[in-house]
Amino acid sequence: MAVDIIIPSVGESVTSGTLTRWTVKNGQSVRKDDVVAELETDKVTLEIRAPESGTLRTVAAEGATVQVGEVVGAVEAGAAAPAASAAAPVAAVAAAATPAVAVAAGADVRATPLAEKLAKEHGVDLSKVAATGAGGRVREQDVLAFIESSKGGTAKPAAVEPKPAAPAKPATVVVGAARGSTREKMTPLRQRIAARLVQAQHTAAMLTTFNECDMSAVIELRKTYKEDFEKKHGVGLGFMSFFVKAAVTALRKFPLVNASIVEDESGTPWIERHEHQDIAVAVGTPKGLVVPVVRNCEQLSFAQIESTIKDLATRARDGKLGLDEMQGGTFTITNGGIYGSLMSTPILNPPQSGILGMHATKPRAVEFPAGSGQIALRPMMYLALSYDHRIIDGAEAVQFLVSIKQSIEDPQRLLLGL
Repeated sequence: MAVDIIIPSVGESVTSGTLTRWTVKNGQSVRKDDVVAELETDKVTLEIRAPESGTLRTVAAEGATVQVGEVVGAVEAGAAAPAASAAAPVAAVAAAATPAVAVAAGADVRATPLAEKLAKEHGVDLSKVAATGAGGRVREQDVLAFIESSKGGTAKPAAVEPKPAAPAKPATVVVGAARGSTREKMTPLRQRIAARLVQAQHTAAMLTTFNECDMSAVIELRKTYKEDFEKKHGVGLGFMSFFVKAAVTALRKFPLVNASIVEDESGTPWIERHEHQDIAVAVGTPKGLVVPVVRNCEQLSFAQIESTIKDLATRARDGKLGLDEMQGGTFTITNGGIYGSLMSTPILNPPQSGILGMHATKPRAVEFPAGSGQIALRPMMYLALSYDHRIIDGAEAVQFLVSIKQSIEDPQRLLLGL
Protein backbone atom coordinates (compact mmCIF):
# COMPACT_ATOMS: atom_id res chain seq x y z
CA MET A 1 0.00 0.00 0.00
CA ALA A 2 1.37 3.41 -1.00
CA VAL A 3 1.01 6.50 1.21
CA ASP A 4 0.99 9.82 -0.68
CA ILE A 5 3.47 12.60 0.08
CA ILE A 6 1.40 15.78 0.05
CA ILE A 7 2.60 19.40 0.18
CA PRO A 8 1.33 20.64 3.58
CA SER A 9 -0.27 23.98 4.33
CA VAL A 10 2.28 26.46 5.65
CA GLY A 11 0.02 29.46 6.20
CA GLU A 12 -2.95 31.25 4.71
CA SER A 13 -0.78 33.45 2.49
CA VAL A 14 1.34 30.58 1.11
CA THR A 15 -0.28 28.60 -1.70
CA SER A 16 2.70 27.25 -3.62
CA GLY A 17 6.44 26.71 -3.55
CA THR A 18 9.41 25.23 -5.37
CA LEU A 19 10.46 21.64 -4.75
CA THR A 20 14.15 22.46 -4.53
CA ARG A 21 15.45 18.91 -4.10
CA TRP A 22 14.71 15.34 -3.15
CA THR A 23 17.03 14.42 -0.28
CA VAL A 24 16.33 10.72 -0.94
CA LYS A 25 16.51 9.21 -4.42
CA ASN A 26 13.62 7.56 -6.17
CA GLY A 27 13.46 3.87 -5.22
CA GLN A 28 15.47 4.20 -2.03
CA SER A 29 14.20 3.06 1.36
CA VAL A 30 13.15 5.58 4.00
CA ARG A 31 11.95 5.49 7.56
CA LYS A 32 8.87 7.29 8.80
CA ASP A 33 9.54 11.00 9.48
CA ASP A 34 12.82 10.98 7.51
CA VAL A 35 13.32 14.20 5.51
CA VAL A 36 12.73 13.23 1.87
CA ALA A 37 12.41 16.64 0.17
CA GLU A 38 12.81 20.37 0.68
CA LEU A 39 10.23 22.96 -0.32
CA GLU A 40 11.08 26.63 -0.67
CA THR A 41 8.22 29.13 -0.52
CA ASP A 42 8.35 32.90 -0.77
CA LYS A 43 8.71 33.09 3.00
CA VAL A 44 10.16 29.90 4.48
CA THR A 45 12.05 26.73 3.59
CA LEU A 46 10.15 23.62 4.65
CA GLU A 47 11.29 20.03 5.10
CA ILE A 48 8.95 17.37 3.70
CA ARG A 49 9.02 14.15 5.73
CA ALA A 50 8.13 10.56 4.90
CA PRO A 51 4.59 9.70 6.07
CA GLU A 52 5.50 6.02 6.42
CA SER A 53 8.47 3.65 6.28
CA GLY A 54 9.04 2.02 2.92
CA THR A 55 10.29 2.76 -0.59
CA LEU A 56 10.18 6.31 -1.99
CA ARG A 57 8.49 6.92 -5.32
CA THR A 58 8.89 10.49 -6.60
CA VAL A 59 6.34 12.18 -8.88
CA ALA A 60 7.31 15.86 -9.02
CA ALA A 61 10.70 16.81 -10.42
CA GLU A 62 13.28 18.91 -8.60
CA GLY A 63 12.78 22.60 -9.38
CA ALA A 64 9.06 22.15 -10.08
CA THR A 65 6.51 24.63 -8.76
CA VAL A 66 4.01 22.74 -6.63
CA GLN A 67 0.77 23.73 -4.94
CA VAL A 68 -0.31 23.21 -1.35
CA GLY A 69 -2.19 19.89 -1.22
CA GLU A 70 -0.49 18.53 -4.34
CA VAL A 71 0.82 14.94 -4.34
CA VAL A 72 4.54 15.03 -5.15
CA GLY A 73 5.39 11.42 -4.41
CA ALA A 74 4.53 8.38 -2.33
CA VAL A 75 6.03 5.82 0.01
CA GLU A 76 5.28 2.19 -0.68
CA ALA A 77 4.88 0.83 2.83
CA GLY A 78 6.43 -2.41 3.94
CA ALA A 79 9.99 -2.16 2.65
CA ALA A 80 12.61 -2.16 5.37
CA ALA A 81 14.75 0.94 5.70
CA PRO A 82 18.47 0.22 5.27
CA ALA A 83 20.28 -0.44 8.53
CA ALA A 84 23.31 1.42 7.21
CA SER A 85 21.48 4.73 7.35
CA ALA A 86 21.85 4.93 11.12
CA ALA A 87 25.61 4.49 10.79
CA ALA A 88 26.01 7.08 8.05
CA PRO A 89 27.06 9.90 10.42
CA VAL A 90 29.72 7.62 11.96
CA ALA A 91 31.09 6.77 8.53
CA ALA A 92 31.19 10.44 7.62
CA VAL A 93 33.09 11.30 10.81
CA ALA A 94 35.55 8.49 10.18
CA ALA A 95 36.10 9.65 6.62
CA ALA A 96 36.81 13.22 7.75
CA ALA A 97 39.09 12.14 10.58
CA THR A 98 41.08 9.59 8.52
CA PRO A 99 42.08 10.88 5.07
CA ALA A 100 43.22 7.40 3.99
CA VAL A 101 39.66 6.04 4.32
CA ALA A 102 37.29 7.24 1.63
CA VAL A 103 33.56 6.72 1.19
CA ALA A 104 32.69 4.82 -1.95
CA ALA A 105 31.93 6.96 -4.98
CA GLY A 106 28.24 7.55 -5.47
CA ALA A 107 27.42 6.95 -1.78
CA ASP A 108 24.23 8.69 -0.65
CA VAL A 109 25.18 11.74 1.43
CA ARG A 110 22.50 13.84 3.07
CA ALA A 111 23.19 17.57 3.20
CA THR A 112 21.30 20.83 3.51
CA PRO A 113 20.98 23.00 0.38
CA LEU A 114 23.38 25.57 1.87
CA ALA A 115 25.95 22.85 2.57
CA GLU A 116 25.66 21.52 -0.99
CA LYS A 117 26.05 24.99 -2.48
CA LEU A 118 29.10 25.75 -0.35
CA ALA A 119 30.66 22.35 -1.13
CA LYS A 120 30.15 22.91 -4.86
CA GLU A 121 31.75 26.37 -4.71
CA HIS A 122 34.84 25.04 -2.92
CA GLY A 123 35.08 21.65 -4.63
CA VAL A 124 34.49 19.73 -1.42
CA ASP A 125 33.51 16.04 -1.51
CA LEU A 126 30.55 15.88 0.89
CA SER A 127 31.19 12.19 1.58
CA LYS A 128 34.36 13.23 3.42
CA VAL A 129 32.66 15.83 5.62
CA ALA A 130 31.68 14.96 9.20
CA ALA A 131 27.91 15.40 9.57
CA THR A 132 26.52 16.97 12.76
CA GLY A 133 23.01 17.79 11.59
CA ALA A 134 19.80 15.98 12.49
CA GLY A 135 19.48 12.58 10.85
CA GLY A 136 23.16 12.55 9.88
CA ARG A 137 22.88 15.51 7.50
CA VAL A 138 25.84 17.66 6.57
CA ARG A 139 25.31 21.28 7.55
CA GLU A 140 26.88 24.50 6.23
CA GLN A 141 28.99 24.70 9.41
CA ASP A 142 30.33 21.19 8.76
CA VAL A 143 31.55 22.17 5.29
CA LEU A 144 33.16 25.37 6.62
CA ALA A 145 34.94 23.38 9.33
CA PHE A 146 36.18 20.86 6.73
CA ILE A 147 37.48 23.65 4.49
CA GLU A 148 39.27 25.30 7.41
CA SER A 149 40.85 22.02 8.55
CA SER A 150 42.01 21.27 5.01
CA LYS A 151 43.90 24.53 4.53
CA GLY A 152 47.56 23.83 3.94
CA GLY A 153 46.99 20.08 3.96
CA THR A 154 46.73 19.41 0.23
CA ALA A 155 49.65 17.82 -1.58
CA LYS A 156 51.85 20.08 -3.64
CA PRO A 157 51.80 19.46 -7.37
CA ALA A 158 54.77 17.67 -8.87
CA ALA A 159 57.61 19.90 -9.98
CA VAL A 160 57.52 20.79 -13.66
CA GLU A 161 60.68 21.43 -15.66
CA PRO A 162 60.68 25.17 -16.36
CA LYS A 163 60.48 26.17 -19.98
CA PRO A 164 62.11 29.21 -21.50
CA ALA A 165 59.79 32.16 -21.26
CA ALA A 166 58.20 33.08 -24.54
CA PRO A 167 58.52 36.71 -25.61
CA ALA A 168 55.56 38.80 -24.58
CA LYS A 169 52.97 39.40 -27.26
CA PRO A 170 50.58 42.32 -27.45
CA ALA A 171 47.05 41.51 -26.27
CA THR A 172 44.64 40.70 -29.05
CA VAL A 173 40.87 40.53 -29.15
CA VAL A 174 39.66 37.25 -30.60
CA VAL A 175 36.58 37.81 -32.71
CA GLY A 176 33.84 35.40 -31.71
CA ALA A 177 35.47 34.47 -28.40
CA ALA A 178 33.09 33.08 -25.79
CA ARG A 179 31.39 35.82 -23.78
CA GLY A 180 28.58 33.77 -22.32
CA SER A 181 25.88 34.70 -19.86
CA THR A 182 23.77 32.51 -17.64
CA ARG A 183 20.24 32.79 -16.33
CA GLU A 184 18.74 31.30 -13.25
CA LYS A 185 15.19 31.42 -12.02
CA MET A 186 14.59 33.72 -9.07
CA THR A 187 13.80 31.74 -5.97
CA PRO A 188 10.38 32.26 -4.36
CA LEU A 189 12.07 34.02 -1.43
CA ARG A 190 13.94 36.41 -3.73
CA GLN A 191 10.74 37.09 -5.69
CA ARG A 192 8.95 37.88 -2.43
CA ILE A 193 11.74 40.21 -1.29
CA ALA A 194 11.63 42.03 -4.63
CA ALA A 195 7.86 42.41 -4.53
CA ARG A 196 7.85 43.78 -0.97
CA LEU A 197 10.62 46.29 -1.66
CA VAL A 198 8.79 47.61 -4.72
CA GLN A 199 5.53 47.67 -2.76
CA ALA A 200 7.14 49.76 -0.03
CA GLN A 201 8.36 52.37 -2.50
CA HIS A 202 5.07 52.48 -4.40
CA THR A 203 2.68 52.66 -1.44
CA ALA A 204 4.46 54.70 1.24
CA ALA A 205 5.59 58.32 1.30
CA MET A 206 9.06 57.22 2.36
CA LEU A 207 11.59 59.68 3.72
CA THR A 208 14.88 59.21 5.58
CA THR A 209 16.42 61.35 8.32
CA PHE A 210 19.98 60.96 9.61
CA ASN A 211 21.90 61.53 12.80
CA GLU A 212 25.10 60.26 14.39
CA CYS A 213 25.90 58.91 17.81
CA ASP A 214 29.05 58.54 19.88
CA MET A 215 29.49 54.84 20.65
CA SER A 216 32.09 55.41 23.40
CA ALA A 217 29.78 54.77 26.38
CA VAL A 218 28.31 51.54 24.97
CA ILE A 219 31.75 50.29 23.89
CA GLU A 220 33.17 50.94 27.37
CA LEU A 221 30.16 49.39 29.12
CA ARG A 222 30.35 46.32 26.89
CA LYS A 223 34.12 46.03 27.44
CA THR A 224 33.71 46.20 31.23
CA TYR A 225 30.92 43.65 31.60
CA LYS A 226 31.25 41.46 28.51
CA GLU A 227 32.92 38.47 30.25
CA ASP A 228 30.67 38.57 33.33
CA PHE A 229 27.59 38.88 31.14
CA GLU A 230 28.54 35.87 29.04
CA LYS A 231 29.41 33.74 32.08
CA LYS A 232 26.09 34.47 33.76
CA HIS A 233 23.76 34.36 30.75
CA GLY A 234 25.59 32.07 28.34
CA VAL A 235 25.37 34.54 25.48
CA GLY A 236 27.59 37.38 24.28
CA LEU A 237 26.71 41.02 24.90
CA GLY A 238 26.41 42.67 21.51
CA PHE A 239 25.45 46.14 20.33
CA MET A 240 22.05 45.07 18.98
CA SER A 241 20.45 44.66 22.41
CA PHE A 242 21.32 48.29 23.24
CA PHE A 243 19.65 49.49 20.04
CA VAL A 244 16.59 47.30 20.61
CA LYS A 245 16.21 48.72 24.11
CA ALA A 246 16.77 52.25 22.80
CA ALA A 247 14.12 51.64 20.13
CA VAL A 248 11.62 50.44 22.75
CA THR A 249 12.12 53.66 24.71
CA ALA A 250 11.77 55.83 21.59
CA LEU A 251 8.70 53.93 20.33
CA ARG A 252 6.94 54.56 23.65
CA LYS A 253 7.68 58.28 23.35
CA PHE A 254 6.58 58.44 19.69
CA PRO A 255 3.90 55.75 19.24
CA LEU A 256 3.09 56.67 15.64
CA VAL A 257 6.47 55.27 14.59
CA ASN A 258 5.19 51.99 16.03
CA ALA A 259 1.88 52.25 14.13
CA SER A 260 0.82 51.27 10.62
CA ILE A 261 -1.77 52.19 8.02
CA VAL A 262 -4.51 49.64 7.31
CA GLU A 263 -7.60 49.80 5.13
CA ASP A 264 -11.11 48.64 5.96
CA GLU A 265 -13.40 46.80 3.56
CA SER A 266 -14.36 50.03 1.82
CA GLY A 267 -10.74 51.02 1.25
CA THR A 268 -10.76 53.77 3.89
CA PRO A 269 -7.35 54.12 5.57
CA TRP A 270 -7.04 53.76 9.34
CA ILE A 271 -4.10 54.17 11.69
CA GLU A 272 -3.50 51.00 13.67
CA ARG A 273 -1.57 51.64 16.89
CA HIS A 274 0.30 48.91 18.75
CA GLU A 275 0.81 48.81 22.50
CA HIS A 276 3.55 46.19 22.19
CA GLN A 277 6.97 46.53 20.59
CA ASP A 278 7.62 43.55 18.31
CA ILE A 279 10.92 44.46 16.68
CA ALA A 280 12.05 42.72 13.49
CA VAL A 281 15.82 42.31 13.08
CA ALA A 282 17.12 42.00 9.53
CA VAL A 283 19.33 38.93 8.97
CA GLY A 284 21.34 38.25 5.82
CA THR A 285 21.25 34.63 4.62
CA PRO A 286 22.67 32.90 1.52
CA LYS A 287 19.15 32.92 0.06
CA GLY A 288 18.36 36.56 0.81
CA LEU A 289 17.40 38.99 3.55
CA VAL A 290 14.87 37.84 6.15
CA VAL A 291 13.44 39.76 9.11
CA PRO A 292 12.53 37.48 12.04
CA VAL A 293 10.64 39.18 14.86
CA VAL A 294 11.63 39.52 18.51
CA ARG A 295 8.29 39.62 20.34
CA ASN A 296 7.40 41.88 23.30
CA CYS A 297 10.80 43.58 23.46
CA GLU A 298 9.44 45.93 26.14
CA GLN A 299 9.34 42.93 28.52
CA LEU A 300 12.73 41.41 27.67
CA SER A 301 16.09 41.82 29.39
CA PHE A 302 19.34 42.43 27.54
CA ALA A 303 20.20 38.73 27.89
CA GLN A 304 16.82 37.60 26.58
CA ILE A 305 17.11 39.91 23.59
CA GLU A 306 20.62 38.68 22.75
CA SER A 307 19.61 35.02 23.13
CA THR A 308 16.51 35.45 20.98
CA ILE A 309 18.37 37.28 18.22
CA LYS A 310 21.16 34.66 18.21
CA ASP A 311 18.63 31.82 17.94
CA LEU A 312 16.61 33.52 15.19
CA ALA A 313 19.71 34.44 13.19
CA THR A 314 21.14 30.90 13.39
CA ARG A 315 17.91 29.27 12.28
CA ALA A 316 17.42 31.90 9.57
CA ARG A 317 20.78 31.00 8.00
CA ASP A 318 19.91 27.30 8.24
CA GLY A 319 16.47 27.88 6.66
CA LYS A 320 14.70 26.68 9.81
CA LEU A 321 12.48 29.67 10.59
CA GLY A 322 8.73 29.24 10.76
CA LEU A 323 6.36 31.55 8.89
CA ASP A 324 4.91 32.92 12.12
CA GLU A 325 8.39 34.01 13.24
CA MET A 326 8.68 36.48 10.36
CA GLN A 327 5.25 38.10 10.60
CA GLY A 328 3.69 40.76 12.79
CA GLY A 329 6.62 43.05 13.54
CA THR A 330 5.82 46.66 14.41
CA PHE A 331 9.29 48.16 13.75
CA THR A 332 12.51 46.97 12.10
CA ILE A 333 16.23 47.40 12.80
CA THR A 334 18.84 46.60 10.16
CA ASN A 335 22.60 46.68 10.67
CA GLY A 336 24.47 47.32 7.43
CA GLY A 337 27.53 48.14 9.51
CA ILE A 338 28.45 44.47 9.85
CA TYR A 339 29.13 44.51 6.10
CA GLY A 340 31.04 47.79 6.25
CA SER A 341 28.25 50.19 5.24
CA LEU A 342 28.96 53.76 6.34
CA MET A 343 25.55 55.19 5.45
CA SER A 344 22.39 54.00 3.71
CA THR A 345 18.67 54.71 3.34
CA PRO A 346 16.86 51.54 4.51
CA ILE A 347 13.58 50.62 2.82
CA LEU A 348 10.44 50.18 4.92
CA ASN A 349 9.21 46.71 5.79
CA PRO A 350 5.45 46.94 4.97
CA PRO A 351 3.10 47.57 6.66
CA GLN A 352 5.47 49.05 9.25
CA SER A 353 6.01 52.79 9.31
CA GLY A 354 9.61 52.95 10.48
CA ILE A 355 12.97 51.21 10.10
CA LEU A 356 16.23 52.06 11.85
CA GLY A 357 19.50 51.62 10.00
CA MET A 358 22.73 51.05 11.94
CA HIS A 359 26.10 51.47 10.25
CA ALA A 360 29.81 50.92 10.75
CA THR A 361 31.48 52.59 13.73
CA LYS A 362 34.38 54.76 12.56
CA PRO A 363 36.74 57.10 14.45
CA ARG A 364 35.87 60.69 13.48
CA ALA A 365 36.89 64.12 14.65
CA VAL A 366 33.99 65.73 16.54
CA GLU A 367 33.49 68.40 19.15
CA PHE A 368 34.04 66.83 22.57
CA PRO A 369 32.93 67.57 25.22
CA ALA A 370 29.83 69.10 23.64
CA GLY A 371 29.98 72.90 23.60
CA SER A 372 33.67 73.01 24.57
CA GLY A 373 34.97 74.01 21.17
CA GLN A 374 37.57 71.23 21.43
CA ILE A 375 38.05 68.50 18.83
CA ALA A 376 38.57 64.84 19.72
CA LEU A 377 38.64 61.56 17.85
CA ARG A 378 35.57 59.52 18.85
CA PRO A 379 34.01 56.21 17.63
CA MET A 380 30.99 57.47 15.71
CA MET A 381 28.09 55.69 14.00
CA TYR A 382 25.69 57.19 11.49
CA LEU A 383 22.04 56.35 12.16
CA ALA A 384 19.27 56.45 9.56
CA LEU A 385 15.52 56.38 10.15
CA SER A 386 13.32 55.77 7.13
CA TYR A 387 9.67 56.49 7.89
CA ASP A 388 6.25 56.76 6.29
CA HIS A 389 5.55 60.46 5.98
CA ARG A 390 1.82 59.78 5.62
CA ILE A 391 1.46 59.33 9.37
CA ILE A 392 4.81 60.45 10.81
CA ASP A 393 5.79 64.11 10.58
CA GLY A 394 9.38 65.14 10.06
CA ALA A 395 9.71 66.70 13.51
CA GLU A 396 8.50 63.51 15.17
CA ALA A 397 10.89 61.38 13.11
CA VAL A 398 13.85 63.61 14.00
CA GLN A 399 12.99 63.53 17.70
CA PHE A 400 12.61 59.76 17.57
CA LEU A 401 16.13 59.43 16.19
CA VAL A 402 17.46 61.90 18.77
CA SER A 403 15.94 59.68 21.47
CA ILE A 404 17.87 56.70 20.04
CA LYS A 405 21.05 58.79 20.03
CA GLN A 406 20.58 59.87 23.66
CA SER A 407 20.03 56.30 24.86
CA ILE A 408 23.14 55.02 23.10
CA GLU A 409 25.40 57.90 24.17
CA ASP A 410 24.14 57.62 27.77
CA PRO A 411 22.99 53.98 28.27
CA GLN A 412 22.18 54.66 31.93
CA ARG A 413 19.00 56.27 30.60
CA LEU A 414 17.85 52.80 29.54
CA LEU A 415 18.13 51.53 33.11
CA LEU A 416 16.23 54.54 34.43
CA GLY A 417 13.53 54.41 31.74
CA LEU A 418 14.32 57.90 30.46
